[in-house]
Amino acid sequence: MVIVRKRVAGLSEIALARFVTRAGRAARLHGAVNVLLTSNSELRALNSRFRGKDRPTDVLSFPPVFGLVNAFAGDVAISAEMAAHNARLLGHSPAEEVKILTLHAMLHLAGYDHERDDGEMAHTEERLRKSLGLPIGLIHRNQLKPNGAGRKARLTVIMRQPKAVGRSKSQSASSHKFAMAKAAGNGRATQVR
Repeated sequence: MVIVRKRVAGLSEIALARFVTRAGRAARLHGAVNVLLTSNSELRALNSRFRGKDRPTDVLSFPPVFGLVNAFAGDVAISAEMAAHNARLLGHSPAEEVKILTLHAMLHLAGYDHERDDGEMAHTEERLRKSLGLPIGLIHRNQLKPNGAGRKARLTVIMRQPKAVGRSKSQSASSHKFAMAKAAGNGRATQVR
């Protein structure tokens, strides 16, 4: 499910939903992925709640609540404002930036961890980025030194393994709107520069 609270030029809700489907298949994710495209203030609230960092970030990802793994792959939240800002700095469209952020977060949902996998995620992101027609990926660009254009773009990804949390039968995976926010289990947070 794609929820658009903040629009990005050149990217419709339908186009993002199609990309999520393609990227999910490419990343070999099983189950649905919810993507929330929203404001800096909402990402700031999520970042504060789950990482204790009271500032906005460009993307957050949340693996599924225990027990939903087969039907649900996880949640992704993206700041449309940060995506537009990063796109300007990097010389591509805001729509492409949202797709780059989505792909990176989906790889984390698929179990990749670029801080610990000796380049496996970077290689996979590069291969999928090319096959999906996207410009430079997050891992690669975050390894580059910033050019004279200003601050380097940041990516913050939250990965949590929640405590087992029961769900009522009336809640479905497709209406599951960031159950990770409610589960609040122990986990690790990673910031990539």
